[in-house]
Amino acid sequence: MRPMLLSTAALAALSSFSPAFAQTATPAVAAQAVGELIVTANRTPQRADRIGQSVTVIDHDAITASQALLASDLLARVPGVSVTRNGGPGGVTSVRIRGAEDGQTVLAIDGVKLNDPASTSGGYNFANLMIGDADRIEVLRGSQSTLWGSQAIGGVVNILTARATKPFEATVQAEGGSMSTADVRATAGGAGTWGDWRIAAGRFSTRGVSAYRYGTEKDGYRNTGATARGRVQLSEAVSLDLRGYYSKGRNEFDGFPAPAFSFDDTAEYALTRDLVGYAGVNFDLLGGALKNRLGVNYTRTDRDQFNPAQTVTTKTFDARGRNRRFEYQGVWTFSEAWAATFGAESEDASMRTASPSSFDANPAPVRGKAGIDSLYAQVRGMVLQGLTLTGGLRRDSHDTFGDHTLGQADLAWSLNDGNTVLRASYGQGFKAPTLYQLYSIYGNLALAPEQADGWDAGIEQRFVDGRLRLRATWFERATKNQIDFVSCFASAASPVCFVNGVRRSGGYDNVARTKAEGAELEASADLGPLTVEASYTYTHARNAVAGSANDGNRLPRRPEQQADIAATYTWANGAALGGEIRYVGRSFDDAANATVLQAYTLLDLRASYPVNDAIEVFGRVENAFDDDYETVRNYGSTGRAAYLGVRGRF
Repeated sequence: MRPMLLSTAALAALSSFSPAFAQTATPAVAAQAVGELIVTANRTPQRADRIGQSVTVIDHDAITASQALLASDLLARVPGVSVTRNGGPGGVTSVRIRGAEDGQTVLAIDGVKLNDPASTSGGYNFANLMIGDADRIEVLRGSQSTLWGSQAIGGVVNILTARATKPFEATVQAEGGSMSTADVRATAGGAGTWGDWRIAAGRFSTRGVSAYRYGTEKDGYRNTGATARGRVQLSEAVSLDLRGYYSKGRNEFDGFPAPAFSFDDTAEYALTRDLVGYAGVNFDLLGGALKNRLGVNYTRTDRDQFNPAQTVTTKTFDARGRNRRFEYQGVWTFSEAWAATFGAESEDASMRTASPSSFDANPAPVRGKAGIDSLYAQVRGMVLQGLTLTGGLRRDSHDTFGDHTLGQADLAWSLNDGNTVLRASYGQGFKAPTLYQLYSIYGNLALAPEQADGWDAGIEQRFVDGRLRLRATWFERATKNQIDFVSCFASAASPVCFVNGVRRSGGYDNVARTKAEGAELEASADLGPLTVEASYTYTHARNAVAGSANDGNRLPRRPEQQADIAATYTWANGAALGGEIRYVGRSFDDAANATVLQAYTLLDLRASYPVNDAIEVFGRVENAFDDDYETVRNYGSTGRAAYLGVRGRF
């Protein structure tokens, strides 16, 4: 893995599709050469040894070598990231970074933020995020709201799709295996002096496992997805950029059937549709020193749930969340050592939810909307030889909560010709209450935004011309005004339990404070035909509400320890054999720490063989030990599974 900062400004310089199959990469990629230009925290290309923040990149070669189908399976191997899933593929999937809440993780696709304003936390359900045409996955850890806005308290996951590099190119891939799983993907694209285009589509299906751990009925999942992007170069200084992403998933799940209302096998299922669209114009001024981007993006998530056993109406839930964002971004490079990034954003979000039932088949939907306008600026410069400082500010103006100012600063000190890099960063996080927390039947218009302060510091050391790399990072974060659901028992006296003097079953309030600290250790070695990657994460995330019943308790579903080691041996003819062991320590399923989720270890094995320059066959065995484990109490997990596939390039 290699450090790299995220960008929406320099997408035109990113993500080229590899012209040959990747045979030498392990699922975690070796670090890049010192001095390579990458996309930095201030959204402009910058050398790796000038980056002060903690970033992991899984590049195209690593994605291909991993043979992963779900993006969350790759994210689970990233230091500082934990993943939980309610059952097999298609079950609700939460990604938490450095112990933060799942709703405090930003997901972006080609730099466009995709969240669901109609969900409880306002976050994204990673269950429907397939690998698809992803060329690179970037994970930025720590509070990052200065550039990424509301919700980036834990960090940012950015999926970058591939771009064409030849006049015409195409790929096709198919695989199948355990649980009647089948996956088919195809891409086509072209490039020239006029610009480039690329389209991709895929279809995934699996019979799955029972969502209820002790159930016997299988809960399957199907996903159909497509991406498209195009760039038209109008002149040397002006280009147009169009991008789109669509995903439709159908997952079966188990619920709480009457009359016992206990978790059991049911025939319930859900449909989820995600849509992302972006259109922008890029133009250079001052001889290319000032690069500008004007864009508009639109995201929409529709969710419906059905219970065939229900009378009157089978639909049990209907939700739609929508975002529309206008943005400007400029990058002014004063010199090789100094540059500034600045921009403005205007976002409008809306939601609609309804819960039909046998008692009311057409309930009045709950609706809500909010707008936020933002300004941000960040300056980076090399103040001494090898020492780069970066600082930035963001000003948000929210319809409901008024103005809010955030800051960020980081440093990178490159020593010994870049073989030693010292890093440190400080960032503030901000998350406005979600529309559901404000306007649903449990809503509270008096909520305050969640706020966080976090910092990290670390060192990276390279040996033997970069073939051996060691990296260590320590981080801390404190969050206040965290929003939580308050249950209103008969004796509860909290003001949130009453609306117009009438008691309700519960509501949202700013009742939580949390703290997290930990360490991330990484190592990689390139030993010729053998490459090895290893990482260890310690995360202590806890309740910090003084005097509360849960004060000092660990936050639910955050394992304190995680470790991963992967190795790949590649022969001269390109054939590769690899394996990976991932350990996840025990965690708790509840805030009271009364229910333990036991530790587990997963072993995956992979192999690939290039038949010729255009055709490759591959296969893998997942969870070879057939470990029975839970990431969420009473939800099932996939056991040992084997898959075989073929991919072609034309």
